[in-house]
Amino acid sequence: MIISKCPLRVSLVGGGTDLQEFIDENGYGSVVSFPCNLYTYINLFCDKNGMNAINGKYVINYTRKEEVDSLNEIKNDVARVCLQHFNLPPCQISFHSDISSYGSGLAASSAYVINTIHAIKEYFKIKLPYSEVCSLALSLERKFNPRTGAQDIYGCGLGGFKKLTFYKDGRVKATMFHETFIDEFDKYLIHTGVTRSSTKILESIDIKKLKSTLPLVDDFEKAIKSRDSEAFFSIIKEGWVKKKESSPLVISDTGIEEIDRSLSSCKRVKAYKLCGAGGGGYFLIFTEKGFDVSSELPDLEKNCFKINIDSRGVRSKMV
Repeated sequence: MIISKCPLRVSLVGGGTDLQEFIDENGYGSVVSFPCNLYTYINLFCDKNGMNAINGKYVINYTRKEEVDSLNEIKNDVARVCLQHFNLPPCQISFHSDISSYGSGLAASSAYVINTIHAIKEYFKIKLPYSEVCSLALSLERKFNPRTGAQDIYGCGLGGFKKLTFYKDGRVKATMFHETFIDEFDKYLIHTGVTRSSTKILESIDIKKLKSTLPLVDDFEKAIKSRDSEAFFSIIKEGWVKKKESSPLVISDTGIEEIDRSLSSCKRVKAYKLCGAGGGGYFLIFTEKGFDVSSELPDLEKNCFKINIDSRGVRSKMV
């Protein structure tokens, strides 16, 4: 059996410019992100010597259990498209995550796709370079979620704090940053308690309004390289304002509006933003070191947890 794990990604600046529609219109898109120490997991077992262990069935375990005779019958989108692509024989595959991942804004579905491909590659000793794993993962996810942004796959699969640039011709460039600067501050995720469909949010975004986000990414890179924390947090704040302006659905829930107000009034919160497409999921916040959530944000404490950067990305092991 192969166990594979892939981190969830946290996007800081440039979200939306990785949409294919934006890239096609502007020639490129660019984001800054990092994968965090929260993971999706895949357990994959194929009985190579017969079908005794799984009785000739495809067994898919997630929030429900499927047992079907053919690949086409699989309801789970990730399992179906990945297993179909590799034309796997009857097997058992299980999905689980460190968090309730649906509608999280942390690219959970992308993490599951790249995780599944990586597990299959390792299990069957398929030679597939990392760049091809990511390219394949993006094309497969777009079969069931056509508006998947390019940053989701590459942001999860490639470890470390980085800038990703996506070009119209399909090239992807990763510029890696030292993590010591960002590690000078504590980072937390706060669950809004709201789940949503990212597709609906993305369909409502005005692509033309996103163009003004690209200069922020370049300024953000300069702030990181010069270790200018004031500019770093100012750009996150500006990006959050622009994100709210890009679609009325980003912050339409009253509970999310209330969290937004609470965070804006907390002086020890350096900057914050809603992860992913918006509309639900998790807020990311940066704070001073030693931030006491219980005293500073007591109403949010139960839904708040500290995160760090994952430097390795997707990985697998045989057990």
